[in-house]
Amino acid sequence: MNIHEYQAKALLKSYGAPVAEGVAIFSADEAEAAAKALPGPLYVVKSQIHAGGRGKGKFKELSPDAKGGVRLAFSIDEAKAHAKDMLGNTLVTAQTGPAGKQVNRLYIEDGADIERELYLSLLVDRSVGQVAFVVSTEGGMDIEAVAHDTPEKIVNVAINPEAGVTAADLAKLTSALKLEGEAKADAEKLFPILYKAFVEKDMSLLEINPLIVMKNGRVRVLDAKVSFDGNALFRHDDIKALRDETEEDAKEIEASKWDLAYVALDGNIGCMVNGAGLAMATMDIIKLYGKEPANFCDVGGGAGKEKVAAAFKIITADPKVEGILVNIFGGIMKCDVIAEGVVAAVQEVGLKVPLVVRLEGTNVELGKKILNESGLAITAADDLDDAAKKIVAAING
Repeated sequence: MNIHEYQAKALLKSYGAPVAEGVAIFSADEAEAAAKALPGPLYVVKSQIHAGGRGKGKFKELSPDAKGGVRLAFSIDEAKAHAKDMLGNTLVTAQTGPAGKQVNRLYIEDGADIERELYLSLLVDRSVGQVAFVVSTEGGMDIEAVAHDTPEKIVNVAINPEAGVTAADLAKLTSALKLEGEAKADAEKLFPILYKAFVEKDMSLLEINPLIVMKNGRVRVLDAKVSFDGNALFRHDDIKALRDETEEDAKEIEASKWDLAYVALDGNIGCMVNGAGLAMATMDIIKLYGKEPANFCDVGGGAGKEKVAAAFKIITADPKVEGILVNIFGGIMKCDVIAEGVVAAVQEVGLKVPLVVRLEGTNVELGKKILNESGLAITAADDLDDAAKKIVAAING
């Protein structure tokens, strides 16, 4: 689960991280009061969407020369004008895709005199099984480009969970970021705070880009992006309360109600599979035969008829879907249960696109019998390769 920048900063501030004063607003009428509540005279007006690259983004409704989703204001009137310009319009960034995201919230923040911009993130480094800091002196930049062009400028420091952030870890981090004096002292306080927040709140990503050194020599968190492990949200009611469903795909929201692993994609072949690895293989072979998957959908190993039917309905609700491929390898999941769920869903919502089903494993013959006797226009496949060929041919034909 993702949260907005202003929510992430409030969370980090509660742990003691240095962040600027700021006010979230939901209408342009709130901009004046928000700006007056800040020290000024420089204000930063930031679009709040779940995507990066806001500063370089463009609004669909505004001229190509208009400023992006993060703007400086040198007066309260200018902050008000920016708020009126941005709220309700669609911001397109490198991460939103061409459809963009509508800006429904803004964060008006006190400005800062920036001396240096640094990059810092925490994530789970699965190669060592530990939470790791990833830092670079190239803050404010596209970190993927830095990793590609100058990988030596990125330093990874894994943290031993039994020891926590040690003095040796701090020395590596402050050295990598070339911090001295007050900035170094601030960082030595900040890094353990960030690690504590990451672990206690079950984060999967904490990214600060940039982490700045101001002209007065102090360190400040200038931006914050936080994602949480959805599997751990049951023990964080305070985090669940921060969820903004307007930033999520409606199909993904519905899938979460059924505990389905579902991610909407941009293709035209809907996929329903059991097991993440098999789902990835299914998407790969669809691409191999020249088409694109419309979703990642893993119904899991113990799904019942109702859950399968719900998954099928979510897939068919996507207007981009021109064909559906069901690929099930029955172990714990029984093929007859899948077949019953598919038939029930088709009978309820109808079938307007080609449907290819490949079943293998537990109760496979019973599953095939259920499908064959359903009277529905379902194409059976012998294996995954056969299934991919058939669904692509059905769409092309």
